[in-house]
Amino acid sequence: MHAFRLKFVAVLAALVLTLTIGGLCLSHPALARGPESLSGLAEQVMDAVVNISASTNVPAEQQRTIPMPQLPPGTPFQEFFDEFMNPKNGNGAPLPPRKSSSLGSGFVIDASGIVVTNNHVIGDADEIMVIFNDGRKLKAEIIGKDPKVDLAVLRVTPDKPLVAVKFGDSDVEKIGDWVMAIGNPFGLGGSVSAGIISAKNRDISDQSYGQYLQTDAAINKGNSGGPLFNMDGDVIGINTAILSPTGGSIGIGFAIPSALAAPIVDQLRQYGETRRGWLGVRIQSVDDNIAETLGLGTARGALVAGVDEKGPAKVAGLEAGDVIVTFDGKPVKESRDLPRLVGQTAVGKTVEVGLVRKGKEQAVRVTLGRLDETEAKPSKSGEPAQPEQPVVKKAMGLELSALTPDLKKRYSIKDGVKGVLVLKVDLNSPAADKHIVQGDVIVEVQQEAVDTPDAVLKRIEAVKKDGKKSVLMLVANSQGEMRFVALGIE
Repeated sequence: MHAFRLKFVAVLAALVLTLTIGGLCLSHPALARGPESLSGLAEQVMDAVVNISASTNVPAEQQRTIPMPQLPPGTPFQEFFDEFMNPKNGNGAPLPPRKSSSLGSGFVIDASGIVVTNNHVIGDADEIMVIFNDGRKLKAEIIGKDPKVDLAVLRVTPDKPLVAVKFGDSDVEKIGDWVMAIGNPFGLGGSVSAGIISAKNRDISDQSYGQYLQTDAAINKGNSGGPLFNMDGDVIGINTAILSPTGGSIGIGFAIPSALAAPIVDQLRQYGETRRGWLGVRIQSVDDNIAETLGLGTARGALVAGVDEKGPAKVAGLEAGDVIVTFDGKPVKESRDLPRLVGQTAVGKTVEVGLVRKGKEQAVRVTLGRLDETEAKPSKSGEPAQPEQPVVKKAMGLELSALTPDLKKRYSIKDGVKGVLVLKVDLNSPAADKHIVQGDVIVEVQQEAVDTPDAVLKRIEAVKKDGKKSVLMLVANSQGEMRFVALGIE
């Protein structure tokens, strides 16, 4: 009887252990197995994914691939080189334009014929063909493009409704969730690959609006513009870039999240262009030194380095030196968060902007304007002539002078810039490390305006007496563009 009980207890313990381990396998993400098959999902969405062929006419003068040698006048070889190296046909006439083609991917979001892809897939193409899974080819027209986020919306005219997919919400997707990519890698249309979301909010470029999903689903050349699906068949990303030393997939691919792409696609469909919100400030990052000088505690937010005189921020009362920490109820953790949040907000919307000004938190309400998408042309200015050596004062590796009319002219300093001129910078000083250069103008020290070298020295001494480790300076270049610099006090 005793032996029977022991055997029963052993069997019961084994059963409990088995169920416990099985439960862990089913519930614990680290132990969960992936889907047994993606065939049903692939079949559901495959016909909505398209290949895109973009053709561009290359002028004859751009077709030469071998540079012409520099020949002396009258050389007998001139005729030979003209014949074989210049782009001309047999009659001596210039060659006709040559077509250059590129291949990419896209997907249908409206059965009437609306297709989404990357802007870089179509570029400045003269002809765009959309190729469907059943082999049909339809000529496409461009509805609108957004180079900033690398999106384009096309229209085709089908003879019957197309299979379409819809955008999902990338914000609710989690790291580790399964995803599937379909596209046209290396011209192999209808290729399916699967993986997981490896990371979110990746900043992989210098574009203000880049917040990419990272995935290990195989993405290669030609996948650009194709969809990244979740397990419900919704598009949560648009495949746009890979990180690879070879040009092939190494398991690090990036997709524009649908939360960013969908509103832009809607604007392109409605207006043929983007209409982004505009705050009218120039911002910079907040490092530990700047945070200490401003009493922020930790480095956070976007530091306002300048306010556009005609922008919404000026009307609302924002000032240089303010640190924006929230926008429309959303946190601004880093400076790069702010342009994205503002750009995604509707033009004309009134929002609350939370900021820290001289150590105190407050909020202002701003009605957003519309961002001018035209590219600003850089100003041209020659190297300034060396001025006559004036009487200078030295501080923190800087040689400083009052900003006289003569010095403004010599250093090509824009009208309206006021402050103290930097005549020289010690290359071994913290100022040089922070890229302060000859010809810069110190406008403020510790958020107080200065107009003489003595005023700069006085403010620095006051900061030292307060026991601060850094002094905050507002510095302008010759064109009046300002930035904050925190210099460590020795």
